[in-house]
Amino acid sequence: MNKVILMGRLTRDPDVRYSQGEQAMAIARYTLAVDRRRTRSNDPNEQSADFIGIVAFGKAGEFAEKYFRKGTKVIVTGRIQTGSYTNKDGVKVYTTDVVAEDQEFAESKNSSAGNGGSFVPDMHGSDPAPSAAGDGFMNIPDGIDEELPFN
Repeated sequence: MNKVILMGRLTRDPDVRYSQGEQAMAIARYTLAVDRRRTRSNDPNEQSADFIGIVAFGKAGEFAEKYFRKGTKVIVTGRIQTGSYTNKDGVKVYTTDVVAEDQEFAESKNSSAGNGGSFVPDMHGSDPAPSAAGDGFMNIPDGIDEELPFN
């Protein structure tokens, strides 16, 4: 089985290109900085993140182009794909990427704003969700409490 689940922040805006031909398809490439669990070393200069290349095709690529920005925290589910090519100097280069099958936001708009990220407003056209209070709990708008089953 080839299945990968990653959560991290985009290191830069996605690079999106479109394939040639009658059925042009979006191909988005971006890199996720994924935190690594700390080792026993106390060296503050030790790398604590892995930088993993992600590629998203079609609608997933269009979604990344429209909504993902540097700093956005996302969860990506996909598969590892390896490949190789010969560069202009005649050297064979090996590649490893995660092909995104599913992408979703990993934090709220309020959380991402403080980290340089961005968030997509409700894509279904309904009212925006109530914002979280300073204690981490969601504020319930006035007039809704009568509808709650646990008054």
